[in-house]
Amino acid sequence: MLRELEGPSYETIAETVGISEDPRPRACPHCAAAVRQLDLLGAAVREASRDEREPDWDAGALTARVMDVVRLELRPGRPLPLGEREEHLWVREAMAAKALRAAAETVPGVRAGSCRIRPGERGGTPTRGPARVRLEVVVPLVPGLHDPAEEIRRRVRGVADDTLGLPVEHVDVHITDVVDTTEEATEEASEEEGEVRP
Repeated sequence: MLRELEGPSYETIAETVGISEDPRPRACPHCAAAVRQLDLLGAAVREASRDEREPDWDAGALTARVMDVVRLELRPGRPLPLGEREEHLWVREAMAAKALRAAAETVPGVRAGSCRIRPGERGGTPTRGPARVRLEVVVPLVPGLHDPAEEIRRRVRGVADDTLGLPVEHVDVHITDVVDTTEEATEEASEEEGEVRP
């Protein structure tokens, strides 16, 4: 709004319309006071305009929201059997996948992506038997990627069995990317200290 109040200076208008001399008497105290007040107003408007820049936004939060939508997908997925054969409990694949991704992300530095749960099969038709889980993850750069993969399997099985009651035959962990967390931590520490890395 303040930006709308800011207009051209008297000098700019005078130059545009072709006034070569300032018609205001230089000795007039009223004219001099009015010019000073206009100059102060113009300076205040320019200062306020500089302060009206766009607020900073958190790219991480936006990315997290986008990933939540992508992971949820529009279709809830197939129903998966829970519990024993005589129980008639079911959960949708999208809901179970969300819980299993959250379990994988309890491993430090791990970010889970796509999670597919296939019900057990017998002769090509789905059965109520144990399911197979395929989970894509990004893991931190550590010696021996086998260790975080095994920990992810252990935690995913724990949530599937103990929390959901979903019997799982196999957890297939696909490592889609490796992130050097020490480099990220060094960059964050440098930024906090005000250093600029080349």
